Order: sequence, then C-alpha cells, then structure tokens
Amino acid sequence: MTSLETAKRIASILDSKKGEEIIVCNVGTQSTLADYFVIASGGSLPHVRAMCDEVEEKLSKEDGIEPQRIEGYQTAAWILMDYGDVLVHLFQEDSRKFYSLERLWADAPRVELPGRETGA
Repeated sequence: MTSLETAKRIASILDSKKGEEIIVCNVGTQSTLADYFVIASGGSLPHVRAMCDEVEEKLSKEDGIEPQRIEGYQTAAWILMDYGDVLVHLFQEDSRKFYSLERLWADAPRVELPGRETGA
C-alpha cells in the first residue's frame, strides 16, 4: 500500500468513527517528517481515543500495518500516530484550534477525499 493509499484508508476509518473535519495534507514536498498528515477532531476524550483505537486495530488486522509509535493517548488532547510516511493527528476540538496545524501547513496541498471537498 502506498503512503497516499494509507492516508486515504486512515481518513476513511476516521470517517466511520464519526471523526470531524478530516483532512489529508500532502506535506512530502515541504517536510522530511512524512509524506502525508491526516488530521481529525473528536468531540471528547473518549471519542479521540476511540478513533485512535479503531485506526490502530483496522490497519493492523486488515492491512498488516503497525504504528511505529503512538504519543498522547493518556491525555488524548492530541494523539500522534506515526505510520512512517503518514502521521495521524487526532485532536480534541480545543487543542486543534490552539495548535492550528492546518494554518502551519497551509501551503501543503489537500488530498481530495470521496464525498468531501479539499478545503478545510
């Protein structure tokens, strides 16, 4: 699976868990950190954790992909899931507004997702 396919798969999993404001940014030309960022919000600590758990479980069981690491699960204000070329940022709404990754990476092209517009 390519990094783009992985990012889109993650976005689809997050959508199935009622993730909010899901975007995929192509940061590969602007950063050596990753090729893609997947960013989504949840309405509460349990919701953000549930999204993390679902991504980890589905990618592991269905696609054989394991995260290199997961940070922030305990507080769940901002969970970072590292899948190598794809970094997943899961936020509670207030934390997402505070850190404003979309603003920091505003020049990164957005990936079009089925049923969604690319603008955030």
